[in-house]
Amino acid sequence: MIENAALNLVMPTTGALDARDVEQLRRLQALTDAALAHLKLDDLLDTLLERTSEILDVDTAAILLFDEASGELVATAAKGIEEEVRQGVRIPVGAGFAGRVAAEGRPVILDKVDHTTVLNPILTAKGIRSLLGAPLIADAITIGVLHVGTLGSRSFTAEDAELLQLVADRAALAIAAGISTWERAAVATLQRSLSPTRPPQIEGLRVAARYLPGLSGAVGGDWFDVFRLPSGSVAITIGDVAGHGLRPATVMGRLRSALRAYALDSSDPAAVLTRLDEMVCHFEPETMATVLYAVLEPTFERLTLSTAGHPSPVLAEPDFAAHTIDVAVDPPIGSGLGVPRRTTTVRVAAGATLYFFTDGLVERRGGDLDAALDRLCEVASRNPPDAGCSQIVSTFVGDAEPADDVALLAVQVLD
Repeated sequence: MIENAALNLVMPTTGALDARDVEQLRRLQALTDAALAHLKLDDLLDTLLERTSEILDVDTAAILLFDEASGELVATAAKGIEEEVRQGVRIPVGAGFAGRVAAEGRPVILDKVDHTTVLNPILTAKGIRSLLGAPLIADAITIGVLHVGTLGSRSFTAEDAELLQLVADRAALAIAAGISTWERAAVATLQRSLSPTRPPQIEGLRVAARYLPGLSGAVGGDWFDVFRLPSGSVAITIGDVAGHGLRPATVMGRLRSALRAYALDSSDPAAVLTRLDEMVCHFEPETMATVLYAVLEPTFERLTLSTAGHPSPVLAEPDFAAHTIDVAVDPPIGSGLGVPRRTTTVRVAAGATLYFFTDGLVERRGGDLDAALDRLCEVASRNPPDAGCSQIVSTFVGDAEPADDVALLAVQVLD
Protein backbone atom coordinates (compact mmCIF):
# COMPACT_ATOMS: atom_id res chain seq x y z
CA MET A 1 0.00 0.00 0.00
CA ILE A 2 1.10 3.60 -0.59
CA GLU A 3 1.29 5.62 2.62
CA ASN A 4 0.25 9.28 2.48
CA ALA A 5 1.86 11.35 5.19
CA ALA A 6 -0.15 14.42 4.25
CA LEU A 7 -3.27 14.40 2.15
CA ASN A 8 -4.35 17.51 0.28
CA LEU A 9 -7.74 16.27 -0.87
CA VAL A 10 -10.45 18.40 -2.41
CA MET A 11 -13.27 18.71 0.16
CA PRO A 12 -16.89 19.58 -0.58
CA THR A 13 -17.85 23.22 -0.35
CA THR A 14 -21.26 24.65 0.49
CA GLY A 15 -23.38 24.78 -2.63
CA ALA A 16 -20.89 22.83 -4.75
CA LEU A 17 -23.27 19.88 -5.11
CA ASP A 18 -26.77 20.22 -6.52
CA ALA A 19 -29.78 18.37 -5.09
CA ARG A 20 -29.41 15.43 -7.51
CA ASP A 21 -25.73 14.98 -6.62
CA VAL A 22 -26.52 15.02 -2.91
CA GLU A 23 -29.25 12.43 -3.36
CA GLN A 24 -26.97 10.17 -5.39
CA LEU A 25 -24.25 10.52 -2.78
CA ARG A 26 -26.71 9.56 -0.06
CA ARG A 27 -27.61 6.47 -2.06
CA LEU A 28 -23.94 5.49 -2.34
CA GLN A 29 -23.37 6.15 1.35
CA ALA A 30 -26.32 4.00 2.36
CA LEU A 31 -25.14 1.23 0.08
CA THR A 32 -21.54 1.24 1.33
CA ASP A 33 -22.72 1.30 4.93
CA ALA A 34 -24.97 -1.73 4.68
CA ALA A 35 -25.54 -3.83 1.61
CA LEU A 36 -21.94 -3.82 0.31
CA ALA A 37 -20.69 -5.37 3.53
CA HIS A 38 -22.32 -8.64 2.47
CA LEU A 39 -21.05 -8.73 -1.12
CA LYS A 40 -18.11 -10.71 -2.40
CA LEU A 41 -15.20 -8.53 -3.51
CA ASP A 42 -15.92 -8.84 -7.26
CA ASP A 43 -19.60 -8.03 -6.77
CA LEU A 44 -18.67 -5.17 -4.47
CA LEU A 45 -16.42 -3.56 -7.09
CA ASP A 46 -18.98 -4.01 -9.87
CA THR A 47 -21.70 -2.41 -7.74
CA LEU A 48 -19.46 0.51 -6.84
CA LEU A 49 -18.69 1.16 -10.50
CA GLU A 50 -22.37 1.06 -11.43
CA ARG A 51 -23.21 3.60 -8.72
CA THR A 52 -20.24 5.79 -9.65
CA SER A 53 -21.31 5.82 -13.31
CA GLU A 54 -24.82 6.84 -12.27
CA ILE A 55 -23.64 9.63 -9.97
CA LEU A 56 -21.26 11.23 -12.47
CA ASP A 57 -23.13 10.29 -15.65
CA VAL A 58 -20.02 8.88 -17.37
CA ASP A 59 -19.37 6.31 -20.09
CA THR A 60 -16.50 4.40 -18.45
CA ALA A 61 -15.36 3.64 -14.93
CA ALA A 62 -12.52 1.54 -13.57
CA ILE A 63 -10.91 0.54 -10.32
CA LEU A 64 -7.21 -0.28 -10.15
CA LEU A 65 -5.95 -1.70 -6.87
CA PHE A 66 -2.40 -1.37 -5.60
CA ASP A 67 -0.33 -4.57 -5.63
CA GLU A 68 2.23 -4.24 -2.85
CA ALA A 69 4.44 -7.03 -4.20
CA SER A 70 5.01 -5.38 -7.59
CA GLY A 71 4.41 -1.74 -6.68
CA GLU A 72 1.90 -1.46 -9.52
CA LEU A 73 -1.77 -0.62 -9.93
CA VAL A 74 -3.69 -3.60 -11.26
CA ALA A 75 -6.94 -3.22 -13.24
CA THR A 76 -9.41 -5.10 -11.06
CA ALA A 77 -12.89 -3.97 -12.16
CA ALA A 78 -14.16 -1.92 -15.09
CA LYS A 79 -17.36 -0.71 -16.74
CA GLY A 80 -17.22 0.32 -20.38
CA ILE A 81 -13.54 -0.66 -20.63
CA GLU A 82 -13.73 -4.27 -19.45
CA GLU A 83 -10.66 -5.08 -21.57
CA GLU A 84 -8.53 -3.45 -18.85
CA VAL A 85 -9.34 -6.33 -16.53
CA ARG A 86 -9.34 -9.12 -19.15
CA GLN A 87 -5.92 -8.05 -20.43
CA GLY A 88 -4.45 -7.72 -16.93
CA VAL A 89 -3.43 -4.07 -17.28
CA ARG A 90 -0.77 -2.96 -14.79
CA ILE A 91 0.33 0.64 -14.29
CA PRO A 92 3.42 1.60 -12.27
CA VAL A 93 2.76 4.21 -9.60
CA GLY A 94 3.80 7.58 -10.98
CA ALA A 95 3.41 6.51 -14.61
CA GLY A 96 0.46 7.23 -16.87
CA PHE A 97 -2.82 8.69 -15.72
CA ALA A 98 -3.77 6.26 -12.93
CA GLY A 99 -0.18 6.16 -11.72
CA ARG A 100 -0.14 9.95 -11.47
CA VAL A 101 -3.37 9.96 -9.42
CA ALA A 102 -1.91 7.41 -7.00
CA ALA A 103 1.42 9.22 -6.72
CA GLU A 104 -0.10 12.67 -6.14
CA GLY A 105 -2.84 11.43 -3.79
CA ARG A 106 -5.46 13.83 -5.17
CA PRO A 107 -8.05 14.05 -7.96
CA VAL A 108 -6.67 14.65 -11.45
CA ILE A 109 -8.59 15.93 -14.51
CA LEU A 110 -7.29 15.00 -17.94
CA ASP A 111 -8.83 16.86 -20.90
CA LYS A 112 -6.50 15.36 -23.51
CA VAL A 113 -6.32 11.58 -23.78
CA ASP A 114 -3.57 10.29 -26.05
CA HIS A 115 -0.29 8.39 -25.92
CA THR A 116 1.43 11.39 -24.34
CA THR A 117 -0.89 11.51 -21.35
CA VAL A 118 -1.96 7.89 -20.74
CA LEU A 119 0.01 4.67 -20.57
CA ASN A 120 -2.82 2.26 -21.29
CA PRO A 121 -3.59 2.09 -25.06
CA ILE A 122 -7.09 0.73 -24.35
CA LEU A 123 -8.16 4.20 -23.21
CA THR A 124 -7.26 5.81 -26.52
CA ALA A 125 -8.54 2.87 -28.59
CA LYS A 126 -11.95 3.23 -26.91
CA GLY A 127 -12.11 6.86 -27.96
CA ILE A 128 -12.18 8.28 -24.45
CA ARG A 129 -11.99 12.09 -24.69
CA SER A 130 -11.56 13.09 -21.03
CA LEU A 131 -10.67 11.36 -17.77
CA LEU A 132 -11.14 12.10 -14.10
CA GLY A 133 -9.42 10.06 -11.42
CA ALA A 134 -9.32 10.02 -7.62
CA PRO A 135 -7.20 8.01 -5.19
CA LEU A 136 -8.83 5.32 -3.06
CA ILE A 137 -7.50 6.04 0.43
CA ALA A 138 -8.25 4.06 3.57
CA ASP A 139 -6.51 4.72 6.90
CA ALA A 140 -4.16 7.21 5.20
CA ILE A 141 -2.98 4.51 2.77
CA THR A 142 -3.66 4.58 -0.97
CA ILE A 143 -5.13 1.21 -1.88
CA GLY A 144 -5.92 2.08 -5.49
CA VAL A 145 -7.41 4.50 -7.99
CA LEU A 146 -10.96 5.09 -9.22
CA HIS A 147 -11.21 6.78 -12.61
CA VAL A 148 -14.08 7.67 -14.92
CA GLY A 149 -14.17 8.77 -18.56
CA THR A 150 -16.36 10.24 -21.25
CA LEU A 151 -16.63 9.45 -24.94
CA GLY A 152 -18.16 12.81 -25.81
CA SER A 153 -16.81 16.34 -25.69
CA ARG A 154 -17.71 16.92 -22.03
CA SER A 155 -14.93 18.29 -19.83
CA PHE A 156 -14.83 17.48 -16.14
CA THR A 157 -15.10 20.35 -13.65
CA ALA A 158 -13.73 21.01 -10.19
CA GLU A 159 -17.18 20.15 -8.84
CA ASP A 160 -16.98 16.77 -10.60
CA ALA A 161 -13.58 16.22 -8.96
CA GLU A 162 -15.05 17.03 -5.53
CA LEU A 163 -17.86 14.57 -6.08
CA LEU A 164 -15.61 11.79 -7.37
CA GLN A 165 -13.29 12.20 -4.38
CA LEU A 166 -16.28 11.89 -2.04
CA VAL A 167 -17.35 8.76 -3.89
CA ALA A 168 -13.77 7.42 -3.76
CA ASP A 169 -13.52 8.06 -0.02
CA ARG A 170 -16.71 6.08 0.60
CA ALA A 171 -15.70 3.37 -1.84
CA ALA A 172 -12.24 2.99 -0.31
CA LEU A 173 -13.71 2.10 3.06
CA ALA A 174 -15.95 -0.56 1.52
CA ILE A 175 -13.13 -1.93 -0.65
CA ALA A 176 -10.67 -2.11 2.27
CA ALA A 177 -13.24 -4.01 4.31
CA GLY A 178 -13.97 -6.29 1.36
CA ILE A 179 -10.28 -7.00 0.75
CA SER A 180 -9.79 -7.77 4.43
CA THR A 181 -12.71 -10.22 4.41
CA TRP A 182 -11.52 -11.85 1.19
CA GLU A 183 -7.94 -12.15 2.42
CA ARG A 184 -9.04 -13.74 5.69
CA ALA A 185 -11.09 -16.31 3.81
CA ALA A 186 -8.28 -16.98 1.32
CA VAL A 187 -5.65 -17.32 4.02
CA ALA A 188 -7.84 -19.62 6.10
CA THR A 189 -8.42 -21.83 3.06
CA LEU A 190 -4.70 -21.87 2.28
CA GLN A 191 -3.83 -22.62 5.88
CA ARG A 192 -6.25 -25.54 5.99
CA SER A 193 -4.87 -26.93 2.74
CA LEU A 194 -1.29 -26.84 4.03
CA SER A 195 -1.87 -28.08 7.57
CA PRO A 196 -2.75 -31.76 7.89
CA THR A 197 -6.42 -32.29 8.72
CA ARG A 198 -5.19 -34.92 11.15
CA PRO A 199 -1.65 -35.79 12.23
CA PRO A 200 0.10 -38.43 10.12
CA GLN A 201 0.03 -42.02 11.35
CA ILE A 202 3.62 -43.24 11.63
CA GLU A 203 4.30 -46.62 13.16
CA GLY A 204 6.16 -46.26 16.44
CA LEU A 205 5.12 -42.62 16.94
CA ARG A 206 2.06 -40.82 18.22
CA VAL A 207 1.55 -37.33 16.82
CA ALA A 208 -0.82 -34.51 17.79
CA ALA A 209 -1.05 -30.86 16.81
CA ARG A 210 -2.96 -27.64 17.38
CA TYR A 211 -3.21 -24.51 15.25
CA LEU A 212 -4.88 -21.36 16.60
CA PRO A 213 -5.22 -18.21 14.45
CA GLY A 214 -4.28 -14.91 16.05
CA LEU A 215 -6.50 -12.04 17.06
CA SER A 216 -9.50 -11.47 14.75
CA GLY A 217 -8.67 -14.64 12.83
CA ALA A 218 -5.83 -12.95 10.90
CA VAL A 219 -3.97 -16.18 10.23
CA GLY A 220 -0.58 -15.93 8.70
CA GLY A 221 2.63 -17.82 8.20
CA ASP A 222 2.81 -20.45 10.96
CA TRP A 223 3.06 -24.07 9.83
CA PHE A 224 4.21 -27.53 10.87
CA ASP A 225 4.91 -30.71 8.95
CA VAL A 226 5.78 -34.33 9.70
CA PHE A 227 6.73 -36.80 6.96
CA ARG A 228 8.71 -39.96 6.26
CA LEU A 229 12.01 -39.76 4.39
CA PRO A 230 13.22 -42.47 1.96
CA SER A 231 15.83 -43.52 4.56
CA GLY A 232 13.10 -44.42 7.05
CA SER A 233 13.84 -41.37 9.18
CA VAL A 234 11.04 -39.00 10.12
CA ALA A 235 11.30 -35.31 9.25
CA ILE A 236 9.74 -32.80 11.63
CA THR A 237 9.54 -29.10 10.85
CA ILE A 238 7.83 -26.05 12.26
CA GLY A 239 8.11 -22.46 11.10
CA ASP A 240 6.75 -18.93 11.25
CA VAL A 241 6.84 -16.44 8.38
CA ALA A 242 6.79 -12.86 9.67
CA GLY A 243 3.54 -10.96 9.20
CA HIS A 244 -0.14 -11.73 8.81
CA GLY A 245 -2.46 -12.03 5.86
CA LEU A 246 -2.38 -13.56 2.44
CA ARG A 247 1.24 -12.91 1.46
CA PRO A 248 2.89 -14.54 4.52
CA ALA A 249 0.50 -17.49 4.20
CA THR A 250 1.37 -17.86 0.51
CA VAL A 251 5.10 -17.62 1.21
CA MET A 252 4.66 -20.17 3.99
CA GLY A 253 3.27 -22.62 1.44
CA ARG A 254 6.28 -22.12 -0.82
CA LEU A 255 8.73 -22.56 2.06
CA ARG A 256 7.02 -25.73 3.20
CA SER A 257 7.17 -27.23 -0.30
CA ALA A 258 10.79 -26.17 -0.83
CA LEU A 259 11.87 -27.64 2.50
CA ARG A 260 10.26 -30.96 1.60
CA ALA A 261 12.19 -31.02 -1.67
CA TYR A 262 15.51 -30.14 -0.03
CA ALA A 263 14.90 -32.77 2.67
CA LEU A 264 14.96 -35.45 -0.03
CA ASP A 265 18.46 -34.36 -1.08
CA SER A 266 20.17 -34.21 2.30
CA SER A 267 19.97 -35.91 5.69
CA ASP A 268 21.67 -32.92 7.34
CA PRO A 269 19.13 -30.43 8.80
CA ALA A 270 21.68 -27.59 8.63
CA ALA A 271 22.25 -28.22 4.92
CA VAL A 272 18.48 -28.23 4.30
CA LEU A 273 18.03 -24.90 6.09
CA THR A 274 21.03 -23.43 4.26
CA ARG A 275 19.42 -24.20 0.91
CA LEU A 276 16.09 -22.87 2.13
CA ASP A 277 17.78 -19.62 3.19
CA GLU A 278 19.46 -19.29 -0.21
CA MET A 279 16.14 -19.85 -1.97
CA VAL A 280 14.35 -17.23 0.13
CA CYS A 281 17.13 -14.64 -0.23
CA HIS A 282 17.03 -15.07 -4.01
CA PHE A 283 13.31 -15.43 -4.73
CA GLU A 284 11.62 -13.88 -1.65
CA PRO A 285 14.02 -11.07 -0.65
CA GLU A 286 11.47 -9.30 1.55
CA THR A 287 10.69 -12.45 3.57
CA MET A 288 11.87 -13.28 7.06
CA ALA A 289 10.98 -16.56 8.75
CA THR A 290 12.03 -18.68 11.67
CA VAL A 291 12.24 -22.40 10.92
CA LEU A 292 13.23 -25.46 12.92
CA TYR A 293 13.98 -28.67 11.04
CA ALA A 294 14.63 -31.97 12.79
CA VAL A 295 15.27 -35.54 11.67
CA LEU A 296 14.35 -38.46 13.91
CA GLU A 297 16.45 -41.49 13.00
CA PRO A 298 14.69 -44.72 11.93
CA THR A 299 15.21 -46.26 15.39
CA PHE A 300 13.72 -43.08 16.95
CA GLU A 301 16.60 -43.03 19.44
CA ARG A 302 18.32 -39.88 18.18
CA LEU A 303 17.06 -36.51 16.99
CA THR A 304 19.25 -34.22 14.89
CA LEU A 305 18.00 -30.67 14.52
CA SER A 306 18.92 -27.23 13.29
CA THR A 307 17.09 -23.99 14.03
CA ALA A 308 16.96 -20.77 12.07
CA GLY A 309 15.97 -18.40 14.84
CA HIS A 310 13.11 -20.64 15.96
CA PRO A 311 12.35 -21.55 19.61
CA SER A 312 13.91 -24.79 20.80
CA PRO A 313 11.56 -27.73 21.39
CA VAL A 314 10.70 -29.11 24.79
CA LEU A 315 11.59 -32.71 25.61
CA ALA A 316 9.43 -34.49 28.20
CA GLU A 317 10.90 -37.85 29.24
CA PRO A 318 9.29 -40.49 31.45
CA ASP A 319 11.67 -40.25 34.41
CA PHE A 320 12.99 -36.71 34.13
CA ALA A 321 11.66 -33.17 34.31
CA ALA A 322 10.75 -31.67 30.93
CA HIS A 323 13.30 -29.23 29.56
CA THR A 324 14.04 -27.19 26.45
CA ILE A 325 16.65 -28.81 24.24
CA ASP A 326 19.91 -26.86 24.20
CA VAL A 327 20.19 -26.08 20.48
CA ALA A 328 22.66 -23.85 18.67
CA VAL A 329 20.45 -21.07 17.30
CA ASP A 330 21.36 -19.66 13.88
CA PRO A 331 19.98 -16.59 12.03
CA PRO A 332 16.43 -16.68 10.64
CA ILE A 333 15.65 -17.70 7.08
CA GLY A 334 15.92 -14.67 4.81
CA SER A 335 18.56 -12.89 6.90
CA GLY A 336 21.13 -13.33 4.13
CA LEU A 337 24.04 -13.41 6.59
CA GLY A 338 25.55 -16.52 5.02
CA VAL A 339 26.94 -17.88 8.29
CA PRO A 340 27.46 -21.66 8.54
CA ARG A 341 24.44 -23.35 10.07
CA ARG A 342 24.84 -25.89 12.84
CA THR A 343 23.15 -29.09 13.99
CA THR A 344 22.52 -30.49 17.44
CA THR A 345 21.93 -34.18 18.18
CA VAL A 346 20.14 -35.46 21.29
CA ARG A 347 19.09 -38.90 22.48
CA VAL A 348 15.38 -39.57 22.77
CA ALA A 349 14.18 -42.20 25.25
CA ALA A 350 11.27 -44.52 24.59
CA GLY A 351 8.08 -42.91 25.90
CA ALA A 352 9.45 -39.36 25.51
CA THR A 353 7.39 -36.59 23.92
CA LEU A 354 8.82 -33.73 21.90
CA TYR A 355 6.87 -30.46 21.81
CA PHE A 356 7.55 -28.09 18.93
CA PHE A 357 5.88 -24.67 18.95
CA THR A 358 5.84 -21.18 17.44
CA ASP A 359 6.55 -18.07 19.50
CA GLY A 360 2.88 -17.08 19.64
CA LEU A 361 2.44 -19.71 22.33
CA VAL A 362 4.88 -18.24 24.83
CA GLU A 363 5.66 -14.64 23.85
CA ARG A 364 3.54 -11.83 25.28
CA ARG A 365 4.07 -8.09 25.06
CA GLY A 366 5.91 -7.07 28.23
CA GLY A 367 6.07 -10.69 29.40
CA ASP A 368 9.06 -12.66 30.66
CA LEU A 369 9.99 -15.19 27.97
CA ASP A 370 12.24 -17.26 30.23
CA ALA A 371 9.48 -17.55 32.79
CA ALA A 372 7.04 -18.58 30.06
CA LEU A 373 9.40 -21.30 28.84
CA ASP A 374 9.86 -22.56 32.40
CA ARG A 375 6.09 -22.70 32.75
CA LEU A 376 5.83 -24.60 29.46
CA CYS A 377 8.27 -27.20 30.75
CA GLU A 378 6.21 -27.55 33.91
CA VAL A 379 3.03 -28.06 31.95
CA ALA A 380 4.51 -30.33 29.25
CA SER A 381 2.74 -33.59 29.91
CA ARG A 382 3.87 -37.19 29.79
CA ASN A 383 0.32 -38.05 28.81
CA PRO A 384 -0.43 -38.97 25.19
CA PRO A 385 0.41 -36.04 22.87
CA ASP A 386 -3.20 -35.03 22.27
CA ALA A 387 -3.83 -34.60 26.00
CA GLY A 388 -0.51 -32.80 26.35
CA CYS A 389 -1.38 -30.34 23.58
CA SER A 390 -4.78 -29.68 25.16
CA GLN A 391 -3.21 -29.00 28.55
CA ILE A 392 -0.63 -26.62 27.09
CA VAL A 393 -3.19 -24.68 25.04
CA SER A 394 -5.52 -24.46 28.01
CA THR A 395 -2.73 -23.05 30.18
CA PHE A 396 -1.24 -20.55 27.73
CA VAL A 397 -4.29 -19.50 25.73
CA GLY A 398 -7.35 -20.41 27.79
CA ASP A 399 -10.57 -18.73 26.65
CA ALA A 400 -8.86 -15.67 25.16
CA GLU A 401 -7.94 -15.21 21.51
CA PRO A 402 -4.14 -15.39 21.13
CA ALA A 403 -2.53 -12.14 20.04
CA ASP A 404 -0.45 -14.08 17.49
CA ASP A 405 -0.85 -17.34 15.60
CA VAL A 406 -0.02 -20.44 17.61
CA ALA A 407 1.21 -23.73 16.17
CA LEU A 408 1.93 -26.63 18.53
CA LEU A 409 3.17 -30.07 17.48
CA ALA A 410 3.74 -33.05 19.80
CA VAL A 411 5.60 -36.21 18.76
CA GLN A 412 5.84 -39.13 21.17
CA VAL A 413 8.16 -42.12 20.76
CA LEU A 414 6.14 -45.16 21.83
CA ASP A 415 7.55 -47.72 24.22
